[in-house]
Amino acid sequence: MSRHKVEIVGVNTSNIKVLTNEEMKSLFERLKNNDKFAREELVNGNLKLVLSIIKNFREVNENKDDLFQIGCIGLLKAIDNFDPSFGVKFSTYCVPMILGEIRRYIRDNSSIRVSRSLKDLAYKSNKTKEELSLTLGRSPTIIEIANYLGVSEYEVCDALKARKDPISIFEPIYNDGGDTIYLYDQIEDRKDNIELELKLSLNDAINKLEEREKYILDQRFVIGKTQVELSEELGISQAQISRIEKKAIDTLKKKIN
Repeated sequence: MSRHKVEIVGVNTSNIKVLTNEEMKSLFERLKNNDKFAREELVNGNLKLVLSIIKNFREVNENKDDLFQIGCIGLLKAIDNFDPSFGVKFSTYCVPMILGEIRRYIRDNSSIRVSRSLKDLAYKSNKTKEELSLTLGRSPTIIEIANYLGVSEYEVCDALKARKDPISIFEPIYNDGGDTIYLYDQIEDRKDNIELELKLSLNDAINKLEEREKYILDQRFVIGKTQVELSEELGISQAQISRIEKKAIDTLKKKIN
């Protein structure tokens, strides 16, 4: 069995029909003319889209059947609200709708308590992302979402991160048949006996960095994102990310030497 295959009860996931562009246009035209079977055909012809999105939530501790059903709700909403006259591909409009439904479901079922203001901003950010995706014909950048809402890009990033499922620091991340390596082992190397003065000096130096520099260093060396991922997230070029990263590292070196 493929490790990336999603098994859904009552659905033969290996034999789902995929609609062509012409078939999609025809079905939406029929739906516009109140054809009661067109909606069902549109749903059945886009189930693979729901399944492909669910694969992005492999690490989430939620029943995949439940996520599939929630994803289908997002698909139905997209079908009912899609207007082909806008000239936007259905998948471009549909994917944020499905993602939004699934993320709201996961957020509402999370055991971690997030402040109401952060929840509200996260909801507004995702709602804005859906609206801008339709207007722009592509997924908007974090900066575009922040400008639309009148907040900083870092507030948007924090709000969206707060809705992600946490994982245990004792989560096993590697095992080659010997000792298991846990996430905790990657957070702190207990073999390195760093002097307390150096730790305090480093913390003080980090606190004096600009907010963007701190965010990029955190995402690069703690979270593990690539420069390309950060450039897409912040809406600036990879070269700019590289320059900001290098400047921040040089600043830290000067302050702790």
